[in-house]
Amino acid sequence: MSETTDYKILLVDDEPDILEFIGYNLKKEGFQVETATNGKDALKTAQSLNPHLIVLDVMMPGMDGIETCEEIRKIPSLKDTLVVFLTARGEDYSQIAGFDAGADDYITKPIKPRVLISRVKALLKRFRSGTYSDTAEEDTRISVGDLTIDKEKYVVISGNNELVLPKKEFELLLLLASKPDRVFTRDEIYSSVWGDNIIVGDRTIDVHIRKLREKIGQDHIRTIKGVGYKFVN
Repeated sequence: MSETTDYKILLVDDEPDILEFIGYNLKKEGFQVETATNGKDALKTAQSLNPHLIVLDVMMPGMDGIETCEEIRKIPSLKDTLVVFLTARGEDYSQIAGFDAGADDYITKPIKPRVLISRVKALLKRFRSGTYSDTAEEDTRISVGDLTIDKEKYVVISGNNELVLPKKEFELLLLLASKPDRVFTRDEIYSSVWGDNIIVGDRTIDVHIRKLREKIGQDHIRTIKGVGYKFVN
C-alpha cells in the first residue's frame, strides 16, 4: 500500500464495474477517491469535493462527458482541476471535441492498472511543479493591444466584450500573449499547454489556434510556417 496522498480524484462513469476497478487501483496508491455515475451528480460532487483530477467517461446517458466537461469549465472554483476523459473511442474527432470542451488528456479503455497509475501521477506532477499556481507578486492581468487577459477569472476582454474560453484555448492564448512577437515552437506549445507526458494529435494545436482566431480576430496570432506561432499586437 502506498503512502496516503492529499490528492482528491473524482471518477465519473455509468458502469459500476469500471468505477470499482479504477477506484480500487487509485485507492491502493493512496489517492482519495469519490465517484459519480452521471454528469449531473458529477457536477454537484465536484463543487463540494474540489478535486485535483476528474476522470470522466465520454459515453454516458443524459449529460455525456463532453457536456459535463464544458459545465465543469464554467465553474471558477474548478478552473485548475485536471479533467481526463476515459473512453473506448479513439477517433480524432472525439479527442478534438474533448480538448475543445477543456479536457487535459485522454485515457482509452480498456487500460492496465500500471498504465492508469502512471498517467495519473504524470498529470498530478503539474500541481506539484506549480504549473497552475499564481504567486502574490504576479499580475493577474495581461494587456496586449486591444485584449486584456484576466488570469484569475479565466476571461478575455476584447473591446467591450468579455470572452469565456475553454481552458486549453485560454492557456494557449495566455502563453502566446505573455511574450508578444516571440515565436513559440509547436513543441514548446505542447509542453507548456498540454504537458510533456500528454499525448495529443498533430492537429490539436491547429484546431485551437483556429478557434482562437475566430473569437479574438484573425490578426493577433501569426503562423510561422514550419516553426510555430507568435502573438502580434
